[in-house]
Parts: sequence; structure tokens; C-alpha cells
Amino acid sequence: MGNNILYVEDNPDNMLLVQRALESRGYKLLKAENGLKGVTMAEAEEVDLILLDINLPDIDGYEVARRIRSSAKHALAYVPIIAVTANALKGDAEKALAAGCDVYMSKPINIRELWARVEAFVPSPLNK
Repeated sequence: MGNNILYVEDNPDNMLLVQRALESRGYKLLKAENGLKGVTMAEAEEVDLILLDINLPDIDGYEVARRIRSSAKHALAYVPIIAVTANALKGDAEKALAAGCDVYMSKPINIRELWARVEAFVPSPLNK
């Protein structure tokens, strides 16, 4: 188990915030600014966790999660996916979980919650 986290997010401000937060804990952030690039990177890289925005400019995060879960790269069936989204309507969390996400987090991103959620799946390299 490594410390590579893929973040699929089209908002550069959110990307920078999460990058700073996770790199301060010793994680390496792989960045994809749209859903198709996220799927491609997940299949090409060794990824230990995926942070996934739901509202993306090309395909939505639900479709990204479904494609990752059904990938020919067998290991992706088990990589944890955390949906990170501003969608807070009733049923949104269930929809994300049904698409293959393991956890649902709402925006705006709370850094302490982000650290706790990530470390629950991938222990911080700084704590080893």
C-alpha cells in the first residue's frame, strides 16, 4: 500500500486546497480535471484512494465511479472512492454509494474531516 491519491476535480481552487492539505500529511496527489481523465489515470497509475467530485464538465462522478468499478484493471474494484460534492439533496449520498463510492463527503471541504476520511483508508506516510 502506497500513498497515491487521485483527485478528480474541475475546480482549481478545490484542487489546490486538497493538494496542500494532503501533501502536508505526506500523500502524493495525482490530479485529473475531468471524469474521462480520471478514469484513464486510475487505470494507468497505482492509486490507493480516489477523491471524486460528482459535478464534472464531461461525465459526472457517478459514471466515473461506475467505469472505475467495472474496469479491466481488477484492483480498481477495491480502491476506496470518496465522493466529494456540493450535492446535498436527499438521495445524493445513496446515489453516490450505489454508483460504487465508499464514502460521501459534502462541500465545502472541511480539512479535518478530509484528513480523517483519507487516513481511515490510507494511513498517513508521516505516521509510519
